[in-house]
Amino acid sequence: MVDRLQGREVGRRGGFELKRISVAIDGPSGAGKSTLARMAAKELGYIYVDTGAIYRAVALYTIRCGVSADNPADIVGLLEDISIKLGYKDGVQRIMLNGEDVSEEIRSSDVTVRASVVSAIPKVREFLLGMQRSMAEKGGVIMDGRDIGTVVLPGAEAKIFLTASDTDRAERRYKELVEKGTDTSFDQVLESIRQRDKRDSERSIAPLKPAEDAVIVDTSGVGLDDALNMVMKVIRERM
Repeated sequence: MVDRLQGREVGRRGGFELKRISVAIDGPSGAGKSTLARMAAKELGYIYVDTGAIYRAVALYTIRCGVSADNPADIVGLLEDISIKLGYKDGVQRIMLNGEDVSEEIRSSDVTVRASVVSAIPKVREFLLGMQRSMAEKGGVIMDGRDIGTVVLPGAEAKIFLTASDTDRAERRYKELVEKGTDTSFDQVLESIRQRDKRDSERSIAPLKPAEDAVIVDTSGVGLDDALNMVMKVIRERM
């Protein structure tokens, strides 16, 4: 087995060496993966990679090109025209699609629905896999998604499967949408999350599930600070 720690920088705390590891955080929609991963990365001085944003960028491009979600072959045909890069401004990840910053546009409801469809296409996942893995080669990375610990970074030193009840997740997402001025209802958000859970867990390619060596962190009824402490405890134990 290749030693994935070779050549990595280490820090010191309390006389102990701290390895700059790769952290995989997976879980269903609305579990708080992005928020907690971003906060943990900031606390550790790590790079945060939101893989969902990468799939959203692909989804946005297919919508712009007028390709139907019912035609996977047409979606795959667009991949060679897509260039996706990650940048950081004031410590916040920005997603660049063919040189354009689309960080805000990819958060629309239409893109959210399309991203779920696009992410289930094997050739799309294959297209993005190498990009995602290259981001974690040197460690010091926290990456979140739905198959990071099982497929993208199976050798990650810390694997967390972050979850919460569907009603808790719907409540969090509903509040986010309301704050953004989106016209929706709690019942609509809850139904959307349940449909997304079903699609993600039943898809034939890289279904949503915890890695065998992942630590399951359930944040149902838990506040943000306590949830962050739960995540950081898992990470630090592996450093």
